Amino acid sequence: MVKPAAEPSGRIVRSSGNVFADLGFADADERQTKVRLAVVINDILRRRGLSQVEAAKQLGVNQPKVSALSKFRLEGFSVERLMRFLTALNQDVEIVIHNRSRTRRPGRVFVTAA
Repeated sequence: MVKPAAEPSGRIVRSSGNVFADLGFADADERQTKVRLAVVINDILRRRGLSQVEAAKQLGVNQPKVSALSKFRLEGFSVERLMRFLTALNQDVEIVIHNRSRTRRPGRVFVTAA
């Protein structure tokens, strides 16, 4: 597992909205995107009452991958693969690109479930 870049200081700091960025992970945006996609996938699987074996069959993976996904162990999953899982579950994935406001921060990726 990748270690965060920053050490805890003991002081209270307002969150940026991305816990991974707050902890100093270099790939914070990707991690947050993966978690948000996994939350939606796991919610769909739970609502449908699918077993891990049934879910694996529908997603085209083996059962241990579904187990890892259900525990949010996402190191072996790309954002693209998680989006393919959503389409395999008959969900539309929409990517919207727009100009960002005039701030000095870099662009961000947002995942929103409808």
